[in-house]
Amino acid sequence: MFSETTYYRVGIAWAIGTTLFLVLAAGALGVIGEGGERDRIYLGVIVVLVAGSLIARLRARAMAVALAVTAASLGVTFAVSLMAGWDDLPGASVLELLGLNAMFAALYGFAGWLFWMAGGATRFPQENGSSVR
Repeated sequence: MFSETTYYRVGIAWAIGTTLFLVLAAGALGVIGEGGERDRIYLGVIVVLVAGSLIARLRARAMAVALAVTAASLGVTFAVSLMAGWDDLPGASVLELLGLNAMFAALYGFAGWLFWMAGGATRFPQENGSSVR
């Protein structure tokens, strides 16, 4: 349907947009309770993304894996915030933390899917061994 270059460009834009949205949500709006001190935990997610991108050298399939790991790191962030008891703070609850972390994980997961498609995953093998686009 779309070219691999289009998937790649949209994937880059989506990942950057999601990261900017995460920075805005954590830095300016506050995700975990009132104030921004606890929201610094989301810097770890950005570090995972940057490190994964450097390791992947921005290659499409490797970026898909890096974004999957980034999405999984949001699950770790959620678990750490629960273990630290931050869900008891005013302005934070288990449901809010779960919803926000799941939303960002889904956004990063979609970016990963776009990179996966950019890596040539649109080719499906047929029974005779040839591939179709």
